[in-house]
Formats: sequence, C-alpha cells, structure tokens
Amino acid sequence: MSQKVLVMDSGIGGLTVLQHIQQQLPQVHCHYLADNDFFPYGSKTELELEQRIEQLLLTLLHNQHFDAVIIACNSASTAVLDYLRSRFKFPIIGVVPAIKPAAQLTQNKTIGLLATEGTVNRPYTDQLINDFASDCKVIRIASAELVTYAEMKINGLPVERSALKAVIQPFVDENADVVVLGCTHFPWFKQEFSEIARYIQWIDSGDAIARRLKQVLKETESVATESLTDQEISRFYFTGKSYPIKLTETFEMEPEKLLP
Repeated sequence: MSQKVLVMDSGIGGLTVLQHIQQQLPQVHCHYLADNDFFPYGSKTELELEQRIEQLLLTLLHNQHFDAVIIACNSASTAVLDYLRSRFKFPIIGVVPAIKPAAQLTQNKTIGLLATEGTVNRPYTDQLINDFASDCKVIRIASAELVTYAEMKINGLPVERSALKAVIQPFVDENADVVVLGCTHFPWFKQEFSEIARYIQWIDSGDAIARRLKQVLKETESVATESLTDQEISRFYFTGKSYPIKLTETFEMEPEKLLP
C-alpha cells in the first residue's frame, strides 16, 4: 500500500523540499499545491494564514486522503502549525529555520539568517536562536524581493546577479561563515550564492524535512486507509496563475487548478 502526501507553499518555494522528498522517498505519491492567489505567505497575518490554509486543505480533502501534509513555508510553519494540528488528525510537518545545525557548523561563531520578514521577526525564531545559537552572532536579513526573484527564475525570467549580491552583502561584510536559507524559495539560488560568496556555507531544511517525513510515514503506515496504485497521478495543484508546463513535467506532475 502506497502512501500519499501533500507539500504546499504560496508558490514554488516548497518544490525545493519536494525534491528532497522525491529523492529519499521515491515510493511515496507526492502532490504539490502552489497557492499563488495568496502569494506571498510571509506578508500575511497568523489569522489570515490559519483561515486560508485550513480552507485549502478542506477543499482537497473533499475527495481524497493524505497520510501527511508538509507546510513547506517557514513563515506559515512558525505561525499556524499548532492551529492546523488541532483541526486535522493526520500528521502536519512544518519547516523551521536550520539555526541549530548552523550553530554546530560555524567556525567563527558568526551565522546568518536569510528569510522573509515574518520568519525573521517572529518570537519562534528568537527562541530558536536563544536555545541553539546563544553563543553566536546572528545576522538577520529579511528579503521579500528574493521570493519574487525565485518566482521569476522558475518562470524563465532573468534575475540580475548584482541584485542577488546586494541581498547577501551584509553576510559578507560581517564575515558570516554559515547562512541559513530560512525560506523555501531561497534554495533556488544556492548555486548563485555559493558562486558569489564561496567561503559561506548555505544550508536549508529540505533534507531534514524529508527525513522527518520518512519517520512519520513509518509510524502511520499501519493505519493507512486508502489503497493507491502505482498508476496514481501526482498532481500539481495551483490557485491563481499557472506555471510553465516544463516545470510540472520536471516533477512528473499533472497541473490542476484549485478553486478553494
């Protein structure tokens, strides 16, 4: 019996998490939801995110079952996980900034956090830093434009290298040697960042989330209720604007517009 999971974000950021899941768990049927109509999640309030994501999940659950759902957005995860877990019985996995591994990897005790304003300024992030990086200098940079740049890149539009360099320049100036990519959109630029600042180690949570999902699915395998076939179609749900067909083909998914 195969298991089915949903990965969701306000755009294509969560695809960086989906890549890790498909690599580590190729037997799992993965579906994706790009909530373009509510892009970006990082600018929304907790109440707005609670209501929106709950409605989207209820719409999708009308005629199917998921063994787990991954909220592949740092801003949404730090805001709504507790609420969603109180509303649904299946496991809901969130994405949080990789502060702990960054603190373990740094050689000079200077680390960076590159995220959206919602993640950078939330008390949850303060607590992560206090718990795991209290002995480190942490440079926090909020960037809304980088989310837009990532959407541009995936849609085949050019992004100037100088614009990317300007975003990460504070980390270079402060000699950070490890930077946490605290938004799932940002790993789309990991190669460019590495070329601009080669001595900085750029880390994200994608691999850790895939490992966590593997553990969760193992625990829930015995209670799976829906039998799936190998021929089941993996769907790329979206609200608002669609994405290039080349993108959905890359992830072997069938696009389908969702009307919540």
